[in-house]
Amino acid sequence: MLNTPDPRRWWALALLCGAFFMVLLDATIVLVALPSIQADLGFSAQGLQWVLSAYALTFGGLLLLGGRAADLLGRRRLFMTGVLFFTAASLLCGLAWSPAALLAARVVQGAGAAIMTPTALSIIATTFPDGSERNKALGIWGALGGIGATTAWLLGGPLVDGPGWEWIFFINIPLGLAALAASPLLLRESRAALTRRSYDPAGALTITGALILLVYALVEAPDAGWGSLQTILLFAGSALLLAAFTLIESRHRAPLVPLRFFRSRTLAGANAVMLLVGTIAVGMPFVLTLYAQQVLGYSAVKFGVGSVVLAVGAAVGAIVAQTAVLKLGFPTVAATGMALMAAGSLLLTQVSVGGSYFGDIFFALLVFGPGVGLAFVTATVAALAGVAEHEAGLASGLSNTALQIGSALGVAILTTVAVSRSHDYIAAHAGANPLVVLTKGFQSAFVACAVLAGIGLALALLLPGRPPKAAHELPEPVPAAGARD
Repeated sequence: MLNTPDPRRWWALALLCGAFFMVLLDATIVLVALPSIQADLGFSAQGLQWVLSAYALTFGGLLLLGGRAADLLGRRRLFMTGVLFFTAASLLCGLAWSPAALLAARVVQGAGAAIMTPTALSIIATTFPDGSERNKALGIWGALGGIGATTAWLLGGPLVDGPGWEWIFFINIPLGLAALAASPLLLRESRAALTRRSYDPAGALTITGALILLVYALVEAPDAGWGSLQTILLFAGSALLLAAFTLIESRHRAPLVPLRFFRSRTLAGANAVMLLVGTIAVGMPFVLTLYAQQVLGYSAVKFGVGSVVLAVGAAVGAIVAQTAVLKLGFPTVAATGMALMAAGSLLLTQVSVGGSYFGDIFFALLVFGPGVGLAFVTATVAALAGVAEHEAGLASGLSNTALQIGSALGVAILTTVAVSRSHDYIAAHAGANPLVVLTKGFQSAFVACAVLAGIGLALALLLPGRPPKAAHELPEPVPAAGARD
């Protein structure tokens, strides 16, 4: 462990938060631009969700490998590599000329984020000592993420309605170049002192493949039929790959996810909560942007400005959470966050074809936003509490994997719910107003959000009441894993 705190640690934190800002800026701006991307490149209603899922699945599927590589190859080196990939892919996204070209670039962008994000969290965990200072750093990380989202809502609309949706990706380029220039000056190189340096690409491929098949099955089921051979085979293939992943992890000498990690109630619970945070916090805005722009006729600017209340609320929740966790414990803060997200989703179930901003959207976002910040920061702190330094990259990668998998599943689930409900409504009301059909689907998707938040609330209440005091409270690694830094 570090004996003397790094005097550059707060400057380093600013750089790392800036990188996280870039990732969140991209994710949120994409939400604002989805209707424009759909119209320009010709995405179908169901295919549009892949603009988010292609990125999130690659991000989530490779995060653990990225975290492991950071621990073994050097955290600063891997952070810079991730920034380089993300920046180059952003350029390719902006130059995309077809759905396939954009999705391919989003896959590369997801790979860059998968290297960069867990490495950044790992650097924070190894730079700041466990306790109040690390909690403060993680709270700032979460709060600045909210600021990034706020900036995205404000910038996204003018960029989409002005020079075009391509610029939501081009804006990442100067940020990425600045991060690359500052990294050698502010970040110290560190790595885990392990006797074996081994990777697990088979684990990364099987879990990514399992998730892709699962999401594809969910998205295509409304058209193919839930009982169709295609749907059954896709779900079966996903289950087989997931079983293969579990088998690989149980036998590999350096698995992506040592199964002993899940014997820690804090880690397992924190990642379960983070999975639900991603599902709801990304899924709900995905549905809301389609409702506002396709049903209410909002421009990208109007929707972006109107959604700032969500990002500001999330930032406030994140700031409150860093102190509340120490005083109230994990279950209370996380459950409160989930309850607020459930309440906000329930308010949105009342949206209508003739709706208005203050009548249908504003108060729901006002309630929903703080819940995201509370739940996200609590799950992040819990996921890293008491983790040994040489496994910080693995723990942070696991936390971010849960977030990204949740994001992809949330968009897929809500897309499926909305499309299925729309199909059912058309079958029962031939010749119905298309806007009414869309709204019925969106209402059902918001109901699904509330249900998912209720599940998250139940999981939050199962978290241990207090953070572990030291890393040794985790199950000890096998001897071959090596010594601590």
